[in-house]
Amino acid sequence: MRYVIIGSGVSGVAAIEAIRSLDKTGEIVMIGDDPHGFYSRPGLAYYLTGELHDKALFPRTADDYRRMNFRYLKGRVTRIARESRCLQLDGGASLSYDRLLIAVGAQATPLESPGADLEGVLKLDHLEDAKRILKHARRGRTAVVVGGGITALELVEGFVSRGMKVHYLLRGDRYWSNVLDEQESRIVERRLQEEGVKLHHHAEVVEVIGKKSRVAGVRLLDGRSLKCDLVAYAIGIRPRVELAKQAGLAVERGILVNEFLQTNDPDIFAAGDVAQVYDPASERSVLDSLWGPARQQGYTAGLNMAGRKTAYVKSVPFNVTRLAGLTTTIIGTVGRGRDDDLVGIARGDSETWRQLPDAMIAQTGFEVNRLRLLIGEKTLLGAVVMGDQKLSFPLEKIISEKVDISPIRERLLAPNAKVGELIAEFWAGRKE
Repeated sequence: MRYVIIGSGVSGVAAIEAIRSLDKTGEIVMIGDDPHGFYSRPGLAYYLTGELHDKALFPRTADDYRRMNFRYLKGRVTRIARESRCLQLDGGASLSYDRLLIAVGAQATPLESPGADLEGVLKLDHLEDAKRILKHARRGRTAVVVGGGITALELVEGFVSRGMKVHYLLRGDRYWSNVLDEQESRIVERRLQEEGVKLHHHAEVVEVIGKKSRVAGVRLLDGRSLKCDLVAYAIGIRPRVELAKQAGLAVERGILVNEFLQTNDPDIFAAGDVAQVYDPASERSVLDSLWGPARQQGYTAGLNMAGRKTAYVKSVPFNVTRLAGLTTTIIGTVGRGRDDDLVGIARGDSETWRQLPDAMIAQTGFEVNRLRLLIGEKTLLGAVVMGDQKLSFPLEKIISEKVDISPIRERLLAPNAKVGELIAEFWAGRKE
């Protein structure tokens, strides 16, 4: 049996682990076009700020890979010939497969403005991009950052930590308004302003201005111009579906797969950012762009490829991120269903957060220790924890396990309720 995996990200590596847990001898080939192979995509933010050395981005050792016993081919698949179960590679080589996993991820939605091809226009898709950003980021230079989600903020913080002046452009009236509420957005914005970042709301780039084929500034929709040396953008991501389309696989926004991660060709699977996975609970096919689900999907796909029929059960969205230096955990459904600043979906984001439930909102806290809960009929549906993270683990369990909160629901909704204390007491009482 020959298993072939296209893509060297977390889904592909997890699939190899799963296959090897069931099939010790089958041949596994991974094909990747990222020159750096497998590394921690979430770690790139800390690499930009200088908190992580590039070597720390690689969680696996050569020994780990030897134990996984697979062959790695550096290259790009140009065509899938399903009828002959064969892949065409750039350079003319071909490779047959018995089971195939497409785990090629997503790429940054391009900036469509005139001048977007000038030297100094940057994105953060992968490690090569991060290295390019660090090559351009110089103390005293000025950067313009465009975009409304986590990746845009990673860019802002990377430039600030390198001593650059930063203009941050937001299309809407506040930061990440489809996930954060107004107070949370303002907390992040205030912290950015304290770091010297200049915020521009309702701002869109209509042209990147160049001088000798390098970035010299941007012109905005309202007619203003800003001088700058760099323009970095993060306006959403697009699943890399071209290969699947060429092969005649079913594609919507991502590659459509069932709960076993199978495409409409039973021998071809897809996982990670490129996959639009059927979720039996909601009866919808959903895109996720979080590290955790990508890993779980890859592992589940690997089990199915090796013959153990296993449904992927979508877990409650859970993401720990850092917003303007503030640790923030987002669990379950917290969104407002609005999409002011993002095109498509943002990295570190899940569509589940966008679905506004029939819920009341209880909130508490002050400047940087903030907790927001979305309360359903009998359960907690979502939470945002900013600052102090002591309640993150209990809330993740209460939400993911759909714990009945009826005993404290009325008290949570009472005016001036001490929400954090109530949750802590409730959790302590359950553990006894």
